[in-house]
Amino acid sequence: MHWIDLFLVVLFLASFSFFGIWQVNKNKSSGDYFLAGKDLPWFVAMLSIVATETSVLTFISVPGLAYRGEWYFLQIGFGYIIGRVLVSIFLLPAYFKSGIVSIYEVVGRKYGLLFQKLASSIFLVTRLLADGVRFLATAVVVQVITGWSIEIAVVIIGAVTLIYTLTGGLRAVVWIDSVQFILYLTGGIISIYIALNYLDMPLNEIIRDLSESNKIRIFNFEGSLFSNPYYFFSAVLGGIFLSFSSHGIDHMMVQRVLSTKDLSSARKSMIASGFFVLMQFAIFLFAGSLIFLIAGDIEIERDREFTYFMVNYLPVGVRGILLAGVLSAAMSTLSSSINSLASSTVTDWFRGRNDVAFSRLISLMWGIVLIGIALIFDEGDSAIIIVGLQIASFTYGALLGLFLLSKLNHDFHPSSLIVGLVSSIITVFILKQNQFAWTSFIMFSVLANATSTMLADYLIRLVYRLNR
Repeated sequence: MHWIDLFLVVLFLASFSFFGIWQVNKNKSSGDYFLAGKDLPWFVAMLSIVATETSVLTFISVPGLAYRGEWYFLQIGFGYIIGRVLVSIFLLPAYFKSGIVSIYEVVGRKYGLLFQKLASSIFLVTRLLADGVRFLATAVVVQVITGWSIEIAVVIIGAVTLIYTLTGGLRAVVWIDSVQFILYLTGGIISIYIALNYLDMPLNEIIRDLSESNKIRIFNFEGSLFSNPYYFFSAVLGGIFLSFSSHGIDHMMVQRVLSTKDLSSARKSMIASGFFVLMQFAIFLFAGSLIFLIAGDIEIERDREFTYFMVNYLPVGVRGILLAGVLSAAMSTLSSSINSLASSTVTDWFRGRNDVAFSRLISLMWGIVLIGIALIFDEGDSAIIIVGLQIASFTYGALLGLFLLSKLNHDFHPSSLIVGLVSSIITVFILKQNQFAWTSFIMFSVLANATSTMLADYLIRLVYRLNR
């Protein structure tokens, strides 16, 4: 690694740390620490949402999808937009009306503290596993570019992220997320520019070659809803349910819009983020397609297509900026995860603890756990971005079903709610074992949750009536 590239990376890492330390005195309570005083501009919250959810997976795994296939993944992005509109209509008003810190307080007010803690636990487990995968993805990139071991990469990234997350709280996390988003999106655009110059062909000829190779097809109407995750209706519906759940009942995402001043700002940041994510997917898919034209028949290991391009085709200085973008993408997700995990833990499990010191202690604990999980994760056989989304699919359906049921004017028996949660998770296991499209997991999980809950509630109440 050239010293100029290393200098640029160190400069960015140091800047993030100093900004977090600069914000340390602005956190007077856990409310400040977890919601940034509820005065963040909507566009900053929006950029933070995008930076948090796409992370380094967009940087490395999405180009790989285009390199090895088509642009079918973009169909999921269209569903993302619709899902966020649904969140803005059906869920955000209740969150702002309640004046909550953790969204799982909504469940607690409807069904009691036990279910609030249960919902929080599902979120905590999901975030730990999914973000552990994302953390691993970053280490893979750093290893290829720098020659460092995965372990060293994880420790360095984790340590810097902990510094500004612990000191600056959500305010520092969100503002740094915004800078990091601009940084790695710029990196993607620079990569496209360099790739186009390397090919030295008119853009129309490049598009023609990609089209003739079936590398830029977006819509796929071949296959079925149940077996092909990139069949149009499967992908769009999957994107709707994934976005509806991830941005509606995942505290890490909702926490960003709760930090804005009002419902209108929250809605703008939520919906706009969907369009930005779609744009991001298109940029990095295009980058992957260009790498396909450049690399030709070269055998490149999965999820290393973009890093291969960075190492072999980017000049000194630009490579450092791109690596800083990769690290930024990882840190944006890691910092958001640490803060949201701590927020849910303090609010849902340690009610009444309003001191910043305790909040920072819990943040430190979760940061250490995330670093540990990243160190023991295995890459597996699937694209890393798909692994991350599949992990979320196991639990999002259970949580989304619980939230939707809480909006009904009906007091479900606690046992029936437990039946619904268990059945939704079992449903996903069955679907996965039978090779169903992963994009359908959440949809069927929600249906299983709602159906089994209502059926169980009816049977339980029927038994009570018969025994009187």
